[in-house]
Amino acid sequence: MDIYDVIIIGGGPCGLAAGIEAKKAGLSHLILEKGSLTESIRKYPKMMRFFSTAENIEIGGIPFPIAGVKANRTEALQYYRKVTGYYDLNFSLFTEVDRVEKEADNFTVYTTKGDQYQARKVILATGYFDKPRWLGIPGEELPHVTHYYDEPFQYSYTNVVIVGASNSAVEASLELYRADAHVTIVHRADDFRKTVKYWLIPDVKNRVKEGKINTQFNTCVTKIEAGKVYTTNVQTGETGELPADFVIILTGYIPDAELLRRCGVALNEETQVPTYDKETFETNVPGLYVCGTVMAGIYTEKVFIENGREHAKAIIDHISGKEVRKVAELIERI
Repeated sequence: MDIYDVIIIGGGPCGLAAGIEAKKAGLSHLILEKGSLTESIRKYPKMMRFFSTAENIEIGGIPFPIAGVKANRTEALQYYRKVTGYYDLNFSLFTEVDRVEKEADNFTVYTTKGDQYQARKVILATGYFDKPRWLGIPGEELPHVTHYYDEPFQYSYTNVVIVGASNSAVEASLELYRADAHVTIVHRADDFRKTVKYWLIPDVKNRVKEGKINTQFNTCVTKIEAGKVYTTNVQTGETGELPADFVIILTGYIPDAELLRRCGVALNEETQVPTYDKETFETNVPGLYVCGTVMAGIYTEKVFIENGREHAKAIIDHISGKEVRKVAELIERI
């Protein structure tokens, strides 16, 4: 069996950045991705635009030309595909990793299909988009309930309840309203999240003011049934019902903590943040690294492509025995 210098688990932008740095350093590498290339971006809403400018989500030093100011989903998918081809990265798609085990100086990576791969070093760059934050309420598993939003047209002329008030919830509500859906946003806080894209806030607040998008702030959904949701005001305790042909729960996502544990990585039980060195990103397992949002635990808003891509260079420098350029200033201490 071939022993790779480094195996990278995850084929998103940060995983690809790690593969590029490995190739530049002359290290043999293999990227294992459970879905398609940049699977998480492929699953983004079809009309989504990135918050960061194009140059801030570039990888490998390859310019990212776009038609407008902000890159959209399709442009990003095309860009990362072409960069992958340009660097001729070595990868295996639709290959899900079950666990990683260290034996002496090498690692064995086991997949759910029964395949095994060996490497001297392993980088976990699995992101977080696979694991939605569940509300833990009755009815959340019903077929008209989803934790992912794709596009608005299937919801036209229906009653849609959106749970959450972050970027994804605001973007979805605006698209749905413009596709003639009847939208109600339910959120446990008293306003939209402060991290919502600055160009969306005036739009959504004006639509709320006009009565075209309904909101119920300081409110939680407590139960979901076919055709309706039950709510409770967190301040007054008042209960109510809302008509709901569809429920879209957009309360965020978290890394796969169980996979990290199966790889031997120690996690903070409260925050789910893995144990790692803040400069080299090496975990408590020598030779096993975390790269990108997977290191953030429940604080996924602190790590994204713009700073996560920088981890790759530091990791590969450490693997290659070079002096590690400090990137602590590019990521808030978690």
